[in-house]
Amino acid sequence: MPETRFYLQCEGTLARRAYSLLDGAFEEDGLAISIFEVDEASDVHEVSVYALEDPANVKARMEEILAAVPGLPEISAEELPAVDWVAHSLKGLGAVRAGRFFVHGAHERGQHRPGEMPIEIEAGLAFGTGHHGTTSGCLEMIERVLKAERPRNALDLGTGSAVLAIAIAKLAHIPVLATDIDDVAIKVAHENVRLNKTARLVHTVAAPGFHHPTFRAWKPFDLIVANILARPLMRLAPTMAEHLAPSGSIILSGILDRQRRAVLAAYLAQGFRHVNTLHREGWVTLHLKH
Repeated sequence: MPETRFYLQCEGTLARRAYSLLDGAFEEDGLAISIFEVDEASDVHEVSVYALEDPANVKARMEEILAAVPGLPEISAEELPAVDWVAHSLKGLGAVRAGRFFVHGAHERGQHRPGEMPIEIEAGLAFGTGHHGTTSGCLEMIERVLKAERPRNALDLGTGSAVLAIAIAKLAHIPVLATDIDDVAIKVAHENVRLNKTARLVHTVAAPGFHHPTFRAWKPFDLIVANILARPLMRLAPTMAEHLAPSGSIILSGILDRQRRAVLAAYLAQGFRHVNTLHREGWVTLHLKH
């Protein structure tokens, strides 16, 4: 059955308000709702609602809900064909080797070398197949940190496909909280966790922010990994410090080379110290300790 995506693009504050209203209103309907940054420089975000059934009613409800937010653009729509485009596209992608990790799709199952740690990822609508420089950088940094430290628990903030959470669980055999603001990402993450037989260790939760009660139950974290974007990472610096255990480590990515100094400054101001930086394809991955 084809799926209809209703979406709008607007300034970040408006987009987050629209997302919050839609997420609350459609919570009982099981509709997938997402928000992501389209243009960091212009602070443009896109909010989407995916409807498999009765799209006309979904759009009418969206218009009614969003009438409370002045200044929003009109809702656009597109019909998504009933094709697993991600599975189709992954067939053309080779596996990624990052440190000991061998990240692959189903079409390359069993092709890892002796000593490699395979992670099978079907990304769905979530970010994180290992092909992006930020993901491979995080995987390499995770291996380095876990060689040097023995964390008792970890947080993968903005987990996407859960590839980083799975990597931590497989390598360190510790409990990992994997969170994302996107319900679609969490569904994909949950399936990948099961696929990689790490469900005993990785707990996936849709959580819009650190105020979610799950964080209180799990903190403090010995290791936090966050592969998102520079601007939200800078805003989160004080909260990251609050949720990190003494002498804990934090791995940050989603940061362009030119943004490195600004992100570092935000964390140094919170008492972090810089340990290492990895550069990959114009992006950086940072390791800091508190």
